[in-house]
Amino acid sequence: MNQKITTFLMFSGKAEEAMNFYTSVFDHSEINSVFHHENGTVLHAVFTLKGQRFMCIDNSSGQEHSFTPAMSLFVTCASVEEIDGAFEKLSQDGQVLMPLAASPFSEKFGWVQDKYGVSWQLNLAEK
Repeated sequence: MNQKITTFLMFSGKAEEAMNFYTSVFDHSEINSVFHHENGTVLHAVFTLKGQRFMCIDNSSGQEHSFTPAMSLFVTCASVEEIDGAFEKLSQDGQVLMPLAASPFSEKFGWVQDKYGVSWQLNLAEK
């Protein structure tokens, strides 16, 4: 993979938990590498979701930085089963910003903020 821009996520002590969760939600996903601080938090990690590479760390600055829906991950789902399953899992203990429904640009679309604060736009691929 020769990806030029990689999304980099900073979590507040939950990076490894979030990676494990995300890789369980999407097919063709895996954790590629994890390096830890001495205290067990994530110093640097690389994971892949649906073939797309991501990086993450745990915030070690002591300052709180939260995610916002102004920046979201847009996922094209190949089937109704995939979008329904991803929406259900990502919205669990999170917040539904837009319920799954038809939209002017999609047969089925939904937007959620997961339990870690990351926002996901889920879109059913055109047939």
